[in-house]
Amino acid sequence: MSQSTPATANGNNKIFKGDRSPCSPSRVLHIRRIPNDVTESEIISLGLPFGKVTNLLMLKGKSQAFLEMASEESAVTMVNYYTPLTPHLRSQPVYIQYSNHRELKTDNLPNQSRAQAALQAVNAVHSGGLALTGGHTGEGLILSGQSPVLRLIVENLFYPVTLEVLHQIFSKFGTVLKIITFTKNNQFQALLQYADSLNAQHAKVTLDGQNIYNACCTLRIEFSKLTSLNVKYNNDKSRDFTRLDLPSGDGQPSLDATMAAAFGLSVSGVPGTLGPLALTTSAITGRMTIPGMAAFHGHSVVLVSNLNPDVITPQALFILFGVYGDVHRVKILFNKKENALVQMADATQAQLAMSHLNGQRLHGRVLRITLSKHQSVQLPREGHEDQGLTKDYTNSPLHRFKKPGSKNFQNIFPPSATLHLSNIPPSVSDEDLRRLFASTGCSVKAFKFFQKDRKMALIQLGSLEEAILALIELHNHDLGDNHHLRVSFSKSMI
Repeated sequence: MSQSTPATANGNNKIFKGDRSPCSPSRVLHIRRIPNDVTESEIISLGLPFGKVTNLLMLKGKSQAFLEMASEESAVTMVNYYTPLTPHLRSQPVYIQYSNHRELKTDNLPNQSRAQAALQAVNAVHSGGLALTGGHTGEGLILSGQSPVLRLIVENLFYPVTLEVLHQIFSKFGTVLKIITFTKNNQFQALLQYADSLNAQHAKVTLDGQNIYNACCTLRIEFSKLTSLNVKYNNDKSRDFTRLDLPSGDGQPSLDATMAAAFGLSVSGVPGTLGPLALTTSAITGRMTIPGMAAFHGHSVVLVSNLNPDVITPQALFILFGVYGDVHRVKILFNKKENALVQMADATQAQLAMSHLNGQRLHGRVLRITLSKHQSVQLPREGHEDQGLTKDYTNSPLHRFKKPGSKNFQNIFPPSATLHLSNIPPSVSDEDLRRLFASTGCSVKAFKFFQKDRKMALIQLGSLEEAILALIELHNHDLGDNHHLRVSFSKSMI
């Protein structure tokens, strides 16, 4: 997709024409298809949950905007989040990609006073730590200072509202961590926890009073007095999206099936035409008939593009994607070896892998990951050789998430330059491990054994890309004494 390239954005008059390959990461983001009546503050609010916003350029005539973040890291996090989850402004989908520009120079442009005023208001609140509880200030600016937990009441409940439907609606405003649904005073209610109170504020301002379906199922939203939710079971009534290992509970009748019976509805009777929130039909159909379903329905196959065709192997993708789920099959495309299909155990794992790995660098290239239209990866027909480009890992002993309740479910973190090592035998010293990692071509910045358990250690490498390559090469490395090294990304620094 070509970008409108204002001459003043970086002193460069070059106009890019036609389809271009995705840009490399930049702290400047290009936002397309913005509504005509959108405000500067609404554009800024897209970036706020991910870090400080430092500049903004609105091109309303072209339905575009450029948003500059304080750091490239913030921009990468924002793009990774919004790639699988299209953000909406005024109920209209908008699209975000990296810009060709490395920074925005808007000093000499006319009509920048509104954008600068909105930015100054945001920065004053964030640097001063002010807690403003009003929903809108100035140009509809969303400010934090409330609980990240919302209490929802659904009035005029004519059709069933499921936990999955709530998740899809509220995920448009930020990362939803937990949801608990219940009936109180004959009203369907829910508690919903965001990762950030700013997201909760944004959702409340936008969704309070909206109808989920045409002319019914009206959302009433207020902030909860709770600041965190304690979810014990993952089923159709409650869900902790950060803990895929939770049990499903005691198998009570599913909320949606019970409601459907009460309203005399078959599942197919739920309308595909939805109200102002414009949910996709898939949010409703196909999700109501499976009680206690912990994982999402949908595609478990992702398309990985912009790979380095000279060095990439199915095994490398199996190890890397295996950090975020159990990889069943990998296929590097025969005629286009910079592309590959990776099939995960379920759609939740596919989403996890995509959100964490999209935009990361591997062998000098920035990975692009999207959901594939394929439902599964086909193995080559018998007698047809594909040069080892397709591999089946369904029964691999290296799957990290086979055991229900495994601690691995609680230790899923974004890629980082610090790696967590485990299963280290007593005979292996810190020098041995430093040498081992240096042998992969990376530089070791720091190393530390865990004080209470010498079978585990942290190792900090020179860069994020070095850590990704080292994990691929050394996970399951034989250290002797029947010990195979376990490598994962760490949330801690040394």
